Amino acid sequence: MKAGTLRQILLITDGCSNHGEEPSAMAELAREQGITINVIGVMENDVIDEKGLKEIEKIAGSGGGVSQIVYAQQLSQTVQMVTQKAMTQTIQGVINRELQQILGDSSTMEDLPPEKRGEVMEVVDELGETSKLEVLILVDTSASMKHKLPTVKDSLLDLSLSMNARMGDSRFSVFVFPGKRKDVEKLLDWTPNLEALTATFPKLSTGGLTPTGPAIREALTYFNKKRSLRGLLSHDDEQYFEESM
Repeated sequence: MKAGTLRQILLITDGCSNHGEEPSAMAELAREQGITINVIGVMENDVIDEKGLKEIEKIAGSGGGVSQIVYAQQLSQTVQMVTQKAMTQTIQGVINRELQQILGDSSTMEDLPPEKRGEVMEVVDELGETSKLEVLILVDTSASMKHKLPTVKDSLLDLSLSMNARMGDSRFSVFVFPGKRKDVEKLLDWTPNLEALTATFPKLSTGGLTPTGPAIREALTYFNKKRSLRGLLSHDDEQYFEESM
């Protein structure tokens, strides 16, 4: 079995959206397009808004991903854990769908005998190690994130090092919201390494509204532009949207 490109949006935020589309509706749209949305809520001094907490869980649930609330100082470890966990969940979902086709609609990994389940999990681990990974990172730069951005930068550098230690190719892109001139701005184009953030993050301005929904919509547009460009450049019948990922 070959897994296609695992596509994720990683949303890092500490507050409630207050501008534009409903974020969970955009997350549902992402899921329909085979893109998983994971959300990390960054809190400080034990404070996170109850409304924000519910929104974080709802976005991840609608986007088929993982949500995690974390203190800023533990962000680096959490970013890697959430990314890895979402990869495993996505691969397990694909394998479950294949099992249902082979064994019947009600069959999943949990229905297999223990030894067979162990063999399937070995396949899941191998695919997690070898599959291509694309992570589009959305960073909330509203006013309350100002003192957390250095920690966000360090955690993303650690993420690129960790994911590039895999056998499969890993690529990342970074968007921030709100931007200086519009709701969402691209900070970094697709790259296997995030070292450029060291120069760009200190220059980020913070403040303004929190357009989480528009940020997710822009991320989806960016993924789709990439697919369209690849279709124009490719002369074969390869589908970029591989294996329903």
